[in-house]
Amino acid sequence: MALPLNFPSVIAELNLLSILSLLNFASGYRVPLHQATGRGAFDSIRAFVFTLYISSSAGGEDNLLSAKGMQSIEEGKVAELMGVSDKIHIEKPHATLPGVLVGELGGPVWEVVQLVTKVMRETGNVLMTSGYPDMGSFVLEALKEGERARKDNSNEKVHPECDVILERLVRAIPAFQDMALVDGQRELCCGTFLGLIRLILNPNTSAVYCFKKALLTIHAINLRFGSSSSSVPVPRTTHLPIFSDNVIPSILVHLGIIDLSTSNQELGLASLFPEAGTNETLDLLLTRPPLVTDGNNAKPKEIPKEGPVLTKEQAFILRAAAVDACELIIQTAQNLTDEDLKPDSGENHDGAKENLSWLKDITLPEVDAWIWSIAKDRADYRKLERFVLTGTTYF
Repeated sequence: MALPLNFPSVIAELNLLSILSLLNFASGYRVPLHQATGRGAFDSIRAFVFTLYISSSAGGEDNLLSAKGMQSIEEGKVAELMGVSDKIHIEKPHATLPGVLVGELGGPVWEVVQLVTKVMRETGNVLMTSGYPDMGSFVLEALKEGERARKDNSNEKVHPECDVILERLVRAIPAFQDMALVDGQRELCCGTFLGLIRLILNPNTSAVYCFKKALLTIHAINLRFGSSSSSVPVPRTTHLPIFSDNVIPSILVHLGIIDLSTSNQELGLASLFPEAGTNETLDLLLTRPPLVTDGNNAKPKEIPKEGPVLTKEQAFILRAAAVDACELIIQTAQNLTDEDLKPDSGENHDGAKENLSWLKDITLPEVDAWIWSIAKDRADYRKLERFVLTGTTYF
C-alpha cells in the first residue's frame, strides 16, 4: 500500500493516505469519467490526490492538503487538478435567441468536481474547528486512542482498537457517515449457493451501516504501516467487514451469489440485472481467464457500459446484502472439511493439482480485495454492469 511519492515525514504520508480514502467515491460517475479522462472513478480520484500533493507546498500558504487548504479550495482548482476544466460545461439553447447555444457549468463531471470540493471543504472546516493542522494529525490521534484501548484489553482475541478508531472517524467527518434509514418494514431474501441471506429491515432495525471509506482508511493504514517500524499505531484489521461499494454487490449478483429474483417486489431489485446468475452467464464467468503473457500487447480499456441507476435505498440494501454474503463466504471456507481441501479438488493454470488448505484462513478484507481486483483486472468482469448511484460521497 506504499504510495509512489516522497514524503518529508510519516505524518505527511498518513495525511495523504487518509485524504485518498476520504475521497474514494464517485463510483456512480464511472462512465463519464472514463469518457472525460480515460480513467475510472478510483483511478481519477487517485490521480487527483497525487497531483494535489505534488502541487502543494508543504507548510506553505498553498498547501491544499492542510486543513486550511482543504477548507478554502475552490471548484475551479479541483477541476484544474483533475484535468477536466474543459469537461465541466454543457451547451443549452439561449433563452431569447433562437439557434444560439450558450455554455454553462453542468454535466456529470461538474457534479464530481462539486462533490470533491464539498467533501474537502467540509472536512477542512471540521479539522480547523477542532484545532487539527491536517487530516493526518486527526487520524493519528484516533489511532493512538485505539492503541490505548487495545492495551487496556488483555484478551488478544478481541480487537477494540478498530471500534474506537471507527467511532472517532465517523462522528467527526461527515463524508465518513455512510449510513441510511430504510423506510418502513422491508424484508430482502437473497438466495445464495451458500444458503440464504435474510436482511430484515423494520421500524426498530431500519438503520443500515456500511462505513466503507472509514473502514478502508483503517485497513489502508494497516497495509501501509503494518510491516514498518514507524511510530504509527497499527490496528488489527483481519476481522473487519468488507468495504462495500457498488462493485462488490454487482459482481456478487452477476456470479449468482446474491439472487435478487426472490427479493420483495416493492424494492424493485429483481429486474436490475436480468442476465445475472443464468447458466450461460455463469459458464462464461466461472471459466478461467486466459493467461496474459505480454502486457505490451494489452488492448486499450474500453469505455464501460452504464449499469442500472438505483435509489439510495436500493443501493444501501444491495451493499448490506454484499456484507452478509461475504460473511457467509468466510464462514463456509472456515468450515471446509479435509475432504473438501484435498489437493485434487482444484487445479492451477498449469494444470497442476492445487492445495486449497489456505481457504480456511482467508479474511474478509482479503475477499474484498480479491473481488475488487478481478472486477478491475479481468477483461470480461470489467464489462459487467455495476449499479449506479449518483450524488453520493460514500462510495
